[in-house]
Amino acid sequence: MVSLTDQAIAILLLTLRVVPAFGFSPPFTLLRVPAIVRILLSIALSAWMAAANPQHTWQSDFRQNGIAAAAIGELVLGIGLALALQFAFAALLTVGRSLDIQAGFGLAVLVDPTTRGQMPLVGTLFAYAAAAIFFAGDGLADMLAIWAASIEAVPLGTAAVTGDLGGLLGYLSAVFVIACGLGGSIMVALFLADMAIAFMSRTLPQMNVLLLGFQVKALVTLALLPAATGLSGALFVRLLRTALEAAPHLVTAR
Repeated sequence: MVSLTDQAIAILLLTLRVVPAFGFSPPFTLLRVPAIVRILLSIALSAWMAAANPQHTWQSDFRQNGIAAAAIGELVLGIGLALALQFAFAALLTVGRSLDIQAGFGLAVLVDPTTRGQMPLVGTLFAYAAAAIFFAGDGLADMLAIWAASIEAVPLGTAAVTGDLGGLLGYLSAVFVIACGLGGSIMVALFLADMAIAFMSRTLPQMNVLLLGFQVKALVTLALLPAATGLSGALFVRLLRTALEAAPHLVTAR
């Protein structure tokens, strides 16, 4: 009876390590899945990991510092693992928003049906392209491997934040540089279009530069966006790989 109770408590605690990714982190939030399904999936994965690693889960001394402290530690660890993907997709949305403003789509936003939040037009395309690559490749298998490896590296009830600010800043700079590479060609083309229109306005003062600029930059963006997205598959993979590799380094054991 005690064993069953320990297993149940361990599974619920491990759920706090898994559920932040399914509930708050892209690409999982880009899919419109009911909350109860996300919770049940998290519990099922936690039960699988607890059954596969009994020494590091329900057989460990996770009650040493109290159930509440263990729950807080597991939640912090789960948030740390989910933040890696959050930052990667935030970089894509930020670059997409910059392209929207540069191309004249600053007022064009999309409503995310899952989070009910507003998302930039180009950034949404980048985010869904990254999500498609994540699910089509080894993204899910890598996430399962990270969760399973985290149990061995950080047994149940021993989670803590590393406080490695330098590593976090390095990761943030890396994902934003990669995201800028995805939209860099479009940014350069829009800058050249702005320069050309500026020179034309000097020679033809009577021309409506504002109206022409919107039309030209919109055409340039629509023409280059499919090509830039299609030719940037390696950058998408590199961005996701950087996020998955950085996730285990954000947390450690006490």
